[in-house]
Formats: sequence, structure tokens, C-alpha cells
Amino acid sequence: MITSLKAGKTELLADNFFLFAGPCVVEGEEVCYTVAEHMKKLCAAYSIPYVFKASYRKANRSRLDSFTGIGDVGALKIIKDVCTALDLPSVTDIHESQEAAMAAEYVDVLQIPAFLCRQTDLLVAAAKTGKIVNIKKGQFLSPEAMKFAIDKVKESGNNNIAITERGTMLGYTDLVVDYRGIPTMQGLGYPVVLDITHSLQQPNQSSGVTGGLPQLIETIARAGIAAGVNGIFMETHPDPKNAKSDGANMIALDKVEALLEKLVKLRNTINSF
Repeated sequence: MITSLKAGKTELLADNFFLFAGPCVVEGEEVCYTVAEHMKKLCAAYSIPYVFKASYRKANRSRLDSFTGIGDVGALKIIKDVCTALDLPSVTDIHESQEAAMAAEYVDVLQIPAFLCRQTDLLVAAAKTGKIVNIKKGQFLSPEAMKFAIDKVKESGNNNIAITERGTMLGYTDLVVDYRGIPTMQGLGYPVVLDITHSLQQPNQSSGVTGGLPQLIETIARAGIAAGVNGIFMETHPDPKNAKSDGANMIALDKVEALLEKLVKLRNTINSF
């Protein structure tokens, strides 16, 4: 496995797991700053390498009237301004190949949404920016099949790659995490992240609004740390019930510290063996 992966000035592959965390989408500067500042303090206290996460636009909504964003450039500027003020690296999703170069001007990590992990032009465009490319495993793919997504980025001249597990479809409205996939994907030579919030989505609801099982976030996270994940991905918000996207499967910001404390203790215990 690669031994160094830097997002801005932050080395991600430390003794502890690293963390991608933030609101689902940029709703405005206040929420982003509140979350980023809180998470920075927590991660510093627990020695967790931290990358602030927010999507500048949500392109994969179920309904036409779902919130998608405040405008691409405006949202990207908020991400950059918040992270500059707090001296943090950042990660955001891109959806089409022409977005890669634009987003790369503002963030340190480009994330490929799970539904798009086979989109060759998107992967190549992300690779050519030289940024870290975090590829989310499709809900329809085996862990072994991620080799081909990785190869598209690597063969385009970029070896700064991470892979994210975010659950596999179980029927029409549920997801399940197969923890065997973590060491399998690590065997491809790159760090593996576990998305502990999207893995608990319940998509395809009759209302057109995705549901979730946030009460199981700790269960999913603890199992991932026990399985040896390199990083954790989570979405968090000061008020998930009123979040404009994915509130049903987020963790409330005031509950994050208790979770991180348990995960760090578990990671330290595992490292002692």
C-alpha cells in the first residue's frame, strides 16, 4: 500500500485513522464554518488527520424539487474560504468531467460519487488535476472490481488515490456493508475509507426522500475500525432534521465527540496487538 497521502499539508496515513467529515452540501457559510471549526478542535484533541467535507452541488437527487445547492462557484468559494481561515484541507464531489479542473482550484481532494465510479472521462479528468482522487465504490460493484476504477486514475498519471466503501444494495431500499471488502480493496494498494453515514441510507423511498438508520452509525464505525479501515467518512450537521440534504442518515454535530473517543480507543487497542 502507498505509505504517504497528503491533502494539502495534512498527512493522512498516520498511526490513527483519518477523517473526512462535514455537512452533506454547502447550505451557507455559517453551517460550514461551525462544523469545520468544531471538527478541527475535536480531531486535534484526538490526533485524527482531518479533511473538511462538503459538496458544492448535489447532482443525484431523487426529485426535481430537492435542494441541490446555492451555486457552484459560490459554494466552492465558501469551502475554500472556510478552510483557508481554519487551515484545513477539503474534499468535495464532482459529477462531470468538466467540473474537475474547476473544483481543483478550490479543494484538495476530488471525490467520485459511487454511482459514477465507472465513468471513464470523469476519472481521467480528476486524475489529471493531480489532486487526491477518492473513488466511492459503486453500490453495484464487488470490491475486486474497484481495480479497474483505480487503474483509470493511475494510468492517467495520478497515484494519489483512496477508495471508499459505502455499502452494497440489498434489495431496492436497503444497503449492507460487507467488511470482507475492506482488506480486499486494501490489497489493491491504496487506503480504504468507510462511509459510516451513507452506508446507512435507505434509498428509493416512495416519498422520493432517502431515509436512513443513524442509530446504527456507531455500530458500522466500530466494525470498520475493527476491520482495519484507514479512514472514516461521515456527514454531520448541527441540526440534521433541518439539513437540506441527507439529514436522515447524518450524525448530529454534538454527538461526534463521543463517537470519535470510542473509535480512537478501539483503534489504539487494535494497534497494540
